Amino acid sequence: MSLNALLEDTGSADNGYGSGIMDEHTKRDIRRALLSAVAVPGYQVPFGSREMPVARGWGSGGLQITLAIVGDADVVKVIDQGDDAGVNATNLRRLIVGSTGAAETTVTAEASIIQTRHRIPEEPLKSDQILVLQVPVPEPLRGVERDMRELRRMHAEDDYARLWVSLYEDKVRNGVITRTTGYPCMIGGRYVMATTPIPRWDCPKLHQAHHLSLFGAGREKRIYAVPPYTDVEPVTFDDVPFEVERSPGRCDRCGAVGWTESFLIEVPNSRTWVCSDTDYCARRRLKDRRVKA
Repeated sequence: MSLNALLEDTGSADNGYGSGIMDEHTKRDIRRALLSAVAVPGYQVPFGSREMPVARGWGSGGLQITLAIVGDADVVKVIDQGDDAGVNATNLRRLIVGSTGAAETTVTAEASIIQTRHRIPEEPLKSDQILVLQVPVPEPLRGVERDMRELRRMHAEDDYARLWVSLYEDKVRNGVITRTTGYPCMIGGRYVMATTPIPRWDCPKLHQAHHLSLFGAGREKRIYAVPPYTDVEPVTFDDVPFEVERSPGRCDRCGAVGWTESFLIEVPNSRTWVCSDTDYCARRRLKDRRVKA
């Protein structure tokens, strides 16, 4: 389902959206919340989160968004930390495809909806693709304030002083800002947003991106979005530049250089490193074989 279709049709029951485990009323409610989130980038929109047939922590928020926007003509890709074959990815993909009838793929370029946990694909997404991210904790200020009323006030008044202080204390104590996953970012110069547990490597991919990014937190009942061509600036100091993770060496499978070409992860019980994005790694290996041939 394209962004234009999502914006144009939020009320009709006969609109091409796939049927499945969610009724049409629930889907319309979620799509209306998505419209509010797109209209105010970075703002957390409350929605009536439903119980999903997945365990808590398996991404019920992202699943609800995907089920609400997926259409008959959509092609769905689901990844878990970049891997198409992970347990989380495989079961969610089976659930989405089995309940909606949508097509499935593991190729990033072929997907119209990409649901992900902890990673953004290495390949830049196009304007006709939608990225759905599963969110465990949507509140970027949870580490400095626990009271929900105070958190709402801080966002409303653009009061992020305590967040700056926490980053300053981190810098003073450790010499560097040690926060890695879920790094807070300023969206459109107004709201600070939690980027979910994606690595810092992925934060620059949201800046002025061509695609629409939708974030869903099922347990916290919050939805927020980063529309296409929106400024996404990591919260940092003028004299302390933002840096991504420095993965050592090269991918043991495709030869991609860590820190410059791909985000690498260490193979358990081994000293080798591989690309987190399995589709990106596979395409690089295929290209190398074709070049050699």
